Amino acid sequence: LEVLIVVAIIGVIAAMVVPRLIGQQQQAYIDITKANIKSAENAINLYAKDNFGNYPKASGNEDVWALVMNPPAKDGRPVAPYADAPFKDGWERKLYYEWSGSSNDPSAKPKIWSAGPDGENQSGGGDDINNWTQVDRG
Repeated sequence: LEVLIVVAIIGVIAAMVVPRLIGQQQQAYIDITKANIKSAENAINLYAKDNFGNYPKASGNEDVWALVMNPPAKDGRPVAPYADAPFKDGWERKLYYEWSGSSNDPSAKPKIWSAGPDGENQSGGGDDINNWTQVDRG
């Protein structure tokens, strides 16, 4: 009887603690994603600075990260990479990037986003985490 009571108490405690831990893990993934988006944005800004303010024109997530990791030679000299690996979100999925280069607004910046917790790319909408809105998704 005592063992059953102890097991029941442990079950009640586990039922209260586990949902909180899962929620904190999800928020940790979101926080990691926001930090990685900021790092990706910094790398892209460094690339643009070294290329007369021109951001890489790309859409998707493959070609721009390859360009940031292996920038083309400049004046016949190799350029140090702006990143060591493709930027990923908290769920280990690559980040998306888009820059059309058509904006004349000097405050315009490339769009960088993660598909978010559900893993479905909604071009920065839905539950996606992006660098152009300040919505708290936690």
